[in-house]
Amino acid sequence: MDQAEQLRNIIKANNHASRPAARVLTVTSGKGGVGKSNTSINLAIQFRKMGQRVIILDADFGLANIEIMFGALPKYNLSDLIYEGKNIKEIITKGPMGVGFISGGSGVAGLSNLTQDNIHCIVQSLAELDSLADVVIVDTGAGISDAVMEFLVASGEILLVTTPEPTSITDSYSLLKALSRHPRYSREDTKIKMVANKVQKKGDGAELYKKLNVVVEKYLETPMEYLGEVPEDSQLMKAVMQQKPVSMEDPYAKSALAYKEIVTKLVNKEITETVKRRGMAAFFSHFFNGKR
Repeated sequence: MDQAEQLRNIIKANNHASRPAARVLTVTSGKGGVGKSNTSINLAIQFRKMGQRVIILDADFGLANIEIMFGALPKYNLSDLIYEGKNIKEIITKGPMGVGFISGGSGVAGLSNLTQDNIHCIVQSLAELDSLADVVIVDTGAGISDAVMEFLVASGEILLVTTPEPTSITDSYSLLKALSRHPRYSREDTKIKMVANKVQKKGDGAELYKKLNVVVEKYLETPMEYLGEVPEDSQLMKAVMQQKPVSMEDPYAKSALAYKEIVTKLVNKEITETVKRRGMAAFFSHFFNGKR
């Protein structure tokens, strides 16, 4: 039995387990500084307010944005699970309102060097997240690095954070272009949803979406949906300085209400669209299928 077949058997065994699959949302952006990690955190808080169990996987290696914004220092990270024998619960740090987060460390960056035993361990362990969370939010690095692309091609739902800045728009297009040309990207199995961040006035987000979507449809033939807009908000910046999510610090701030509206739309879309949940075992299987 070759390695690929062994991996398929691991995934099949997890798929046949009784636990339901978590919904995996991958949050990304074409460039840094657009509010991607802030979006991940505040969406997580809003999901918690709706009674969902949420875990964030901080896959922005080396920057540790999530733990800084949460004001919490993780004892262990994903590398400790892979190389030090820690279990999945040991590497989950509790953040505000019981949101869990996993620091990626350098663990996933070295996936191509994993042994078959390592692969078996990580797939089995991360599959346990399906019983620990209803929603897993993967916060990727910014840009179009190989590591970011690996996460995106493994994702059933991608949330692309863009701002009205011309560089953000062009970088978002570049990211979608790279994704559309990836050999393992599936248009049929991937939903891309754009979030317009730091808009000046109501309706600017929809205009930004139209501007980007017209070239995406014409040149990339990649379907993209508009999820909503988050306004420029001084209350959000104040919360960031205090290392607290604005959705907790000031629930009625303009940005917090916008995040609430986006999560409500995500929940409603899952009901009306019957979004297929892949779960974390299937999510990570894409990494290994592409590397073996």
